[in-house]
Amino acid sequence: MILVKLGGSVITNKSKPLSPRKAAVTKIARALGRLGEPVIAVHGGGSFGHYWSVKYGMHTRPAEYNMRGVATVKNSMTALNKIVLDGFLEVGLRPYTLPPTALVRGHRVIEQAARDAARIAAAGMTPVTFGDAVWMGGRKTSILSGDRIMSMLAAVLRPRLCVFALGEEGVYDTETRRVIPELPIGARPRLNDVEMDVTGGMARKLSESARIARGGTDVFIVNGNAPERIVDAVKRRRYRGTIIKGAGRGRRTARTS
Repeated sequence: MILVKLGGSVITNKSKPLSPRKAAVTKIARALGRLGEPVIAVHGGGSFGHYWSVKYGMHTRPAEYNMRGVATVKNSMTALNKIVLDGFLEVGLRPYTLPPTALVRGHRVIEQAARDAARIAAAGMTPVTFGDAVWMGGRKTSILSGDRIMSMLAAVLRPRLCVFALGEEGVYDTETRRVIPELPIGARPRLNDVEMDVTGGMARKLSESARIARGGTDVFIVNGNAPERIVDAVKRRRYRGTIIKGAGRGRRTARTS
């Protein structure tokens, strides 16, 4: 079982509101089809969900946000999810959409639903879920990021590997501007983040990656604009990116290039 996060900065043009990158979705879908094992995909909001979240002042902290804003965020994420599903179908994958409300209640994973998603993947389909606005009880809602969903699913499913396919080469050392090939669990490098990201940007990705790695699963952070690197990371060939090795695991045979 592989969990793959498709970053919003890869599947959309994050600097232009409501602009998908359909060719990028198709290329990533082809790469996923080459992995040769069950995959669950999670995608971010990019210039769809994030755009409206910023416009309506919504965050990951539960609060009584504008209800029209909540509805608009959810509508935009459904539209982006449809684009992702279409891209998967185009290359012969069999996507099975699972809105986050099918997998979580608030910010808690429904364990049986997560295990069902794994069974769907094992049966030959590709479950696809995404970050979204979620109900927290009463009039409160919050933004649940795709990154958080990755760590929630990983805690239940214990996947062989998690891959974050982002719009960067990996995690950069801000002083040398070089990619850090291996990052210790919990390391906190200084980061430069994209402004329009209410879910915490790279800092959030590293926080959720550390959660996953503490559970014993390796996490690769690779450039989703070069989808072949997803295949390289999964198949343990020479790769470019950053790895956070799962706690208790020995050194891997994958090499950086």
